[in-house]
Formats: sequence, structure tokens, C-alpha cells
Amino acid sequence: MKATAAVLRQADGPYVLEEIELDPPGPGEVLVRVVGAGMCHTDVVPRREGAPAPPPIITGHEGSGVVEAVGEGVERVSVGDHVVLSFDSCGQCPSCRRGAPPYCDLFLFRNFFGRRLDGTTGARDADGAEIASRWFGQSSFATHCVAAERGVVVVDRDLPLAKLGPLGCGILTGAGSVLVDLNVGAGDSIAVFGAGAVGLSAIMAARVVGAGPIIAVDLHPHRLALATELGATHALDGAGTDLVSRIQELTGGGARFTFDTTGNVAVIATAVAALRMGGHAGLVGIQTEPITFGPVDLLGRRISSILEGGADPQVMIPRLIELWREGRFPFDRLIETFPLEAINTAEEASLSGKVVKPVLLPSGRS
Repeated sequence: MKATAAVLRQADGPYVLEEIELDPPGPGEVLVRVVGAGMCHTDVVPRREGAPAPPPIITGHEGSGVVEAVGEGVERVSVGDHVVLSFDSCGQCPSCRRGAPPYCDLFLFRNFFGRRLDGTTGARDADGAEIASRWFGQSSFATHCVAAERGVVVVDRDLPLAKLGPLGCGILTGAGSVLVDLNVGAGDSIAVFGAGAVGLSAIMAARVVGAGPIIAVDLHPHRLALATELGATHALDGAGTDLVSRIQELTGGGARFTFDTTGNVAVIATAVAALRMGGHAGLVGIQTEPITFGPVDLLGRRISSILEGGADPQVMIPRLIELWREGRFPFDRLIETFPLEAINTAEEASLSGKVVKPVLLPSGRS
């Protein structure tokens, strides 16, 4: 079938809207009419030198929409279902079997290469040339996409479908890291570095479990103000030179947990230094240079590199929706919508920090 997609043709170029041809869904796949698609900083990865999925590529990995067709062997999803699209996983490896699909043995190959495991994409441009279209098992910056059933979560039809896409990655990562991978509990102190969509989702989840103090660290005053509204008990300017001492003062000697969403190695060093003995730092930002620690920096402390919050989307996304229904997880406050044709404006707004979570509307409606 034909679809309209935002294609990244060059690493340093803009997205271009093009008509593409999509193959029908194959075994274990579904065709989805995309209603909304969140923009995440991970969508910038194909712009980087040496990216596993270079242009031309259709990115987008926080889609939501309506199922229009299903492939052979699909059992959990039916035509007409409203769905949130999350990452792909194999379902067979030890991590998948124990309910931790973010640590699937094939996670990188199924999500970061823009192709199926057999090397095909299932999408072609007007000249018949292949375009990478399996970004995180979906490539949802388009009017339609073919997604892996393993990453498709069916949701109730009375929900605001266009706004649900970010639950599939950014919000899942922030909240899941707190609720699952770090397992933050009532009364635990936590400092969150970076008050973007992932960090703010972590802050909201920390409030849900009764953690405290909850410290937000960011460079943007408007994001710190929003963090305070959403659950942070303290807000610190990330440009400050006394961050470690301030966090130690606020937590009585150091935070039980720190959570870095920036990938900045200097910020990560601060996050580790701000831990108390026995503390745990979770890292979700993609680092672009090596991280170096001194001989005693990690003494009595733990660091985890966390993927997708360590959470199973089939479990966590319904849980977050229920918390939203209860008024305890207002993730929709992070969202600003854009038509698909404004994707380049949305990307700039995301990267500059002006908008916490841009959501593209391929149908033009919210």
C-alpha cells in the first residue's frame, strides 16, 4: 500500500515528506494507521557518524494508532484495535522469558538497524529503492507503518490515542527505570539529571511511590518549574558548581538513587559523586564518549545502564495509563502536538529544549 512518510535522506539534512510503498504485514507483524508519534532524542541517532541505521531512513519509535491489517500468526492484536507501539524483542531468549524484553539478546539488531533480521525493510520510495523502515520495529513518522506484534500494546478505545505514543519509549523509560529497574521505594531519595520527557516521567513515578526528597537538575528554568509541579521537591540549576554538596545537603549525606538522562559524561560523574554509600545510579542517555572513574569513585556504589526502564511494555504501559486515569501520572502535560509536515520544526523544538515532548499527527488531528 502507499503511505506518506517523513524520510531522513541525509544525516545533516531535513526530513522530507515522500510517498512510499509499504509491503503488507508479514508473520508476526501488523499494519497500523498512525494517529500520533512522539519525537525522542534517540531519533537523532541515525544522524550520527557510524550509526547502525544510516539514511535514508524513516525514524519514529513512539507511535500510536489503529490496526488495519495483521500478518500470519498474529494472535494478540486484531483489526480495529487501538494500540501503542513500543520496541521489538524476540520473546524467546532468557531475558524475554523472565519478563525483561529490553534486555533481549537481539535488542540492538531488532531496534537500531532499521531492518528486519533478514535484512529486508518492507518499504520503497518512488524509484523502488529500499528505505530503512524498521526503526525500533515500527518507523512511525508516517501515515502508516508495519510494526512487530511483540511491541504492540492494545489500549482502550476511549483514551486520547494521539497522545499515547510517548508511552512506548520515553515515558516508559523514565517511569520504568524508577518503578522497575531501580525499584525506588517510599522514602528513598533520588536526584534526576535532565528534566526532559524521560526525567520528568521518572519524577512523576518517584512521586507515585512516595520517594523523597525528589531533586530535579536541569539547565532550563521552565523545565525545573514543571518538574516542581509534577513532583520534584527541589529544583537545582545544572550549571551550578556545588551540585554534589547541595544534593548531599538535601539528602543527608547523598542520594539513595541518581538518574541521568543526558548522556553527558561530566553530568554522569556528578550523578555518581552525589550518591551515598550503597547508592545506585541509573543511566539512560546515550553516551558519545568514554566514561572514566577514579580508583574510589565507585567504592560502595552501583551504576546501571538501563534500556527502556527494564520494563515490559505489555505490563507497564497499562499501569501508567491507569495511573493517568487516577490523576497521578499526568504525562499529557509534557506534550505539544505538530502536524507531520512540521517535523523539522518539532525536531528543533525538541533538541533546543523548548518543547518537552513533541508529538506528530500524521492525520492532522489531535
